[in-house]
Amino acid sequence: MSSMDAVGKLLLGVGAFLVLLGLLIIFKDRIPYVGRLPGDIVIRGKGFTLYFPLATAIIISMIVSIIFSLLWRK
Repeated sequence: MSSMDAVGKLLLGVGAFLVLLGLLIIFKDRIPYVGRLPGDIVIRGKGFTLYFPLATAIIISMIVSIIFSLLWRK
């Protein structure tokens, strides 16, 4: 495989990731439990809210890892 093939696959993978991320942002209100899973941390203080979606980030990371591993199989 030439280096240009690898660059092409990388660009396709990044593009697919960006499309999925864009769809997730657009349809986030229609996807159940995203951002409200047990393990997501919400701290509300006086005048501020800190939101850290730990469980959601782990699940999204696992899904993206599976997608990328399928894309880079030889």
